[in-house]
Amino acid sequence: MLMPCLETNIIIKNSNTMKRIYFALVALCTLNSQVSAQKKYGEIKADTAKVRYVRNMDKAQSYIYDSPFRKNIILVNEEVTTHVIMPENIKLVDISTNKIVGNQCTDNIVRIKPAGRMFNNELAGTITVIGERHMAQFDVVYTSGPSKASSVYQITTEEMKLYKNPDVLMPEAQMANYAWAIYGSGKEFNNIHSSAYGIRAVVNNIYTINDYFFIDFSLYNKTKIKYDIDEMRIKLTDKKEAKATNSQTIELTPVYSLNKAKSFKKAYRNVLVINKLTFPNEKILRLEISENQISGREIYIPIEYEDILNADSFDERLLKTLSKKLR
Repeated sequence: MLMPCLETNIIIKNSNTMKRIYFALVALCTLNSQVSAQKKYGEIKADTAKVRYVRNMDKAQSYIYDSPFRKNIILVNEEVTTHVIMPENIKLVDISTNKIVGNQCTDNIVRIKPAGRMFNNELAGTITVIGERHMAQFDVVYTSGPSKASSVYQITTEEMKLYKNPDVLMPEAQMANYAWAIYGSGKEFNNIHSSAYGIRAVVNNIYTINDYFFIDFSLYNKTKIKYDIDEMRIKLTDKKEAKATNSQTIELTPVYSLNKAKSFKKAYRNVLVINKLTFPNEKILRLEISENQISGREIYIPIEYEDILNADSFDERLLKTLSKKLR
């Protein structure tokens, strides 16, 4: 009767031993797996980036540094290319993060887009646009709705008050606006003209705007030969340069030229912009236009100091008239 009980005890003991061995093997495998994963991914650090939202921007986030100017928001979406247009030529664009991609496609337009899908109302980064004279800064915010994203964002004058470059008195775009207004205006001067080789040169208007002179002139070709413009130069020279033995000539570089055409058949009109200057009565401003041909027909227009003194101050109504014509 004792034998069956002994056999039962041996079976139970063997069963318990097997369970212990099994659990020990499972624990050992788990430990090896953890050590292996730790070794493989030990270099990886936890993500510490925080997603910023702009639903309730506080004062510290809304304003640029300690200035009184609020950062405006440009909404973007991965399905929409956003074109940011500045009223003046862009010199530099700074994008603060690789979450936004973009490039400058023309002189005054930069296009941007989010690099991928983000959370709705997530702050993707900041874009700073620096022009000839002004600077503007914006928060770029992702929107999940493509219809809410800006396809065109026009920077306003109010948004460019953050900075003003003292070395640039007038941006090129503003010069162009004034020049176009003058180009479309009537003729005010009648006494400044010159003729040679069948070409007649006439000064239509001289305007003074801020620290610049705007010289509006026309050329009329009475010959059957097209006139190819080689170069236009403005010189400050003596009235009697031909007879003077110690005459001094100073060449002035135009800061802007409206008409980029290099040839004309019958008529040509342009507006040149030069820095404002004064000079004695013994000197004249000499506008020279030379031809890009073997014949080299050259025409010049002498502008007396008295004509400069009679230059009109620009009438802002001309700009309003131009704006109406362009609509």
